[in-house]
Amino acid sequence: MNKTSLGERIFDILNVVIMLLLIMVTLYPFIYIVAASFSNGNQFIAHDGLLFWPEGFTFSAYDAVFRNPNIMMGYRNTLFIVVVGVTINLILTSLGAYFLSRENIMWKNGIMFFIVFTMFFNGGLIPFYLTVRSLELHDTLWALILPSAINTFNLILMRTYFMSIPRDMEESAVMDGAGHITILFRVYLPLAIPVVAVMILFYGVQHWNSWFQANIFLRNKELFPLQLVLRNILIDNNMEMMMGNNVAINEAQNVAETIKYATIMVSTIPILALYPFLQKYFVKGVMVGALKG
Repeated sequence: MNKTSLGERIFDILNVVIMLLLIMVTLYPFIYIVAASFSNGNQFIAHDGLLFWPEGFTFSAYDAVFRNPNIMMGYRNTLFIVVVGVTINLILTSLGAYFLSRENIMWKNGIMFFIVFTMFFNGGLIPFYLTVRSLELHDTLWALILPSAINTFNLILMRTYFMSIPRDMEESAVMDGAGHITILFRVYLPLAIPVVAVMILFYGVQHWNSWFQANIFLRNKELFPLQLVLRNILIDNNMEMMMGNNVAINEAQNVAETIKYATIMVSTIPILALYPFLQKYFVKGVMVGALKG
């Protein structure tokens, strides 16, 4: 067995210590939010310093959140945006990536140039707003879905994966009489499960966390997604948005602070639950094409 030198042991110890510190710094804000969400409002406000455990354990904040019609309305709108949006994203991104991965496509390099160009330059917020309004998407949930139907980075990522699939698979399908649509959906996509999982994760998180476009294009509060409802709760400190119209003022004052953290937890847990199912595909899907044999 090779003996490690003193310098190597010191390096290993420092490396472990630094990693543990990074874990603590990263994990503590989440622990704080969890503890605050289960705390009694008065005791939480009176608490000073670090918080690792709820002050006066109670579910009152979560009870207020789930009784709030605005939160449930935000969930409904966000689920529609995520499900419909990710479906459209996957279909259009797959079609675009398949086309750009073909050989002998006329003007393919020029098309790729204009696609990549959009990653660095855009028309700005005002032309974007005018375009969406001219298409009569303003004040509809489609304004949050259609303008972001294809992400340039995701398109390039999927195109790179498709280019790594052996052409023999495609040639065999062509010999069996398959067309482009059949090749894409019955050959390429089944072989591209890792990158499809990454697309679902990227687009799903994008739609779930999106609030800026909703803040610009939506005026009807019944269409607000969950993140915009959360933004109004945290920034505007809107008591009516937090507690609903049918909750007594004294109850609202008791949980006004802790309900903010409970709302953060309620809006974060669903997307966190998605990661374990897609984690095994994540590295393979993202790193594809980084090394060429």
